[in-house]
Amino acid sequence: MQVSVDLARCQSYGQCVFAAPEIFELVGGPEILEYDSAPQERLRLHAERARAACPVQAITIGPAAGPQRDRQPK
Repeated sequence: MQVSVDLARCQSYGQCVFAAPEIFELVGGPEILEYDSAPQERLRLHAERARAACPVQAITIGPAAGPQRDRQPK
């Protein structure tokens, strides 16, 4: 599964963090969103909940794009 966040839309409300803390995290002084762009398939339901919870619809979920990547900073 591939997760991506549209950085032009994201407002760092953090609803995705509440819905899927295994995938999304707010870090830093001014909080910055970090996320796992290729989470394990077993976390699909969590990713779907995060996508539904995003007030600006910045999260998309698609099929796996290749080898698992490192966390992507916002």
